[in-house]
Amino acid sequence: MTEYPTSIGTSDETSIRLLGHDLADDLLGRVGLGELAFWLVALRRPTAGELRVFEATLVALADHGFTPTAIAARLTLASAPEAVQGAIAAGLLGGGSRFLGVTEDCARFLADALAIHRDVVPDDPEDAAGWDALAWEAVRAQRTAGRLVPGLGHPLHKGGDPRTPVILRIAEEEGLRGSHLRLFEAVGRVHPEILGRTLPLNGAGVCGAALADLGFPVEALRGFALLARTAGLLGHLAEEMRRPIGLDVYHHVDRAAHYLPPEP
Repeated sequence: MTEYPTSIGTSDETSIRLLGHDLADDLLGRVGLGELAFWLVALRRPTAGELRVFEATLVALADHGFTPTAIAARLTLASAPEAVQGAIAAGLLGGGSRFLGVTEDCARFLADALAIHRDVVPDDPEDAAGWDALAWEAVRAQRTAGRLVPGLGHPLHKGGDPRTPVILRIAEEEGLRGSHLRLFEAVGRVHPEILGRTLPLNGAGVCGAALADLGFPVEALRGFALLARTAGLLGHLAEEMRRPIGLDVYHHVDRAAHYLPPEP
């Protein structure tokens, strides 16, 4: 008989087991969703400090107003009000290089820079100057390759993303300000001289750095951003049901459309 191993969960006629525990007797009413999400991916329960940092990132990523992801979800619900799942899916599909995906992209950028550094010096820099030197090389390499530096810039918070210092403070308070966050801060210090302009360290980027410092694989981090944004999208959809704007947005765009003949 073919077997398909899993360490996540299983069930039979009378019970459900999740992560080695009886779901009904051991977990319900005892474990919150944030703790469970951490546990499902890490396959271990978080410490209190880890959970505080982790849940702070989820809250930071849950919503940012009428972003393209929220608008897509609302318009999809206006088009198919019987399919909430389609509306949520429409919003999540927009999680890419400009929205939400930055969480993963920034963590990958930092992890790659740290991996290159480890080949030369096995230990983390001992002071800010050492982190700045590493950040300088990482940012310069991105600039030379013609690539953007993930985690820099924000279309709205041009003078500074209010989420960033709070995530950094929480991580510091919990003793979890690790190498990814330290390098991220250094990127914020050195990039103006390389790029010729000053950009804010954005919330998606600091969340990626914080999640990487918690030990999660980079490949999983966009999933956490999508998990957080699902809550935000559900809020938007509930509001759309109470006080709809989707059809107004559609009619506004439709009335403002200006037809241009195709170019030959």
